[in-house]
Amino acid sequence: MKFFVDTAETREIRELAELGLLDGVTTNPSLIMKAGRDIFEVTKEICDLVDGPVSAEVTATDFDGMMKEAAILAKIASNICIKVPLTPDGLKACKALTDGGQMVNVTLCFSANQALLAAKAGASFISPFVGRLDDISNDGMELISEIRTIYDNYGFETEILVASVRGVNHVKQAALIGADVATVPPAVLWALFKHPLTDKGLEAFLADWAKTGQKIGA
Repeated sequence: MKFFVDTAETREIRELAELGLLDGVTTNPSLIMKAGRDIFEVTKEICDLVDGPVSAEVTATDFDGMMKEAAILAKIASNICIKVPLTPDGLKACKALTDGGQMVNVTLCFSANQALLAAKAGASFISPFVGRLDDISNDGMELISEIRTIYDNYGFETEILVASVRGVNHVKQAALIGADVATVPPAVLWALFKHPLTDKGLEAFLADWAKTGQKIGA
């Protein structure tokens, strides 16, 4: 499963990219607002930090507006993935953009039927929001399982990009189901490293090594 990070903070992206585990980045208008920077400046910087897809979202809600904004955003870098909403106009734009060779991430997916429509429109990625479904007492991960089954049934190439991830269990469950990508906040990605027994074991090894009085190298 690929890891994307869901942020527009370049410092956090740079630190994660240095781990060699980062496959892409997702942004949205809310994350751009939080970063407090010009969308073109920060998006270009992000694209320079990672080789994989960087999702940049249109803000227009009509087809013509989406296509105009997509043309502008696509010029930022070759690894831009245009993000469009899961609406009739959004899927119309998705079809037009993917037919032209542009990567497209269809966002704000909350049902398997919506995911089916996005795949038929040629989406590169579908972004089901599992955390927001959990918030209203639905099972977000059940949606991922349903989409996986439907896509496998028909051989759709659209990648399932699990979004609105709230914790490490969402990541594990997504991987067990067979999602293609999880886009996670930086704190969740760092939390994947953590286990108390790892810390305890390392502490014991270092204590024993100190007792030997040895060194590796000068």
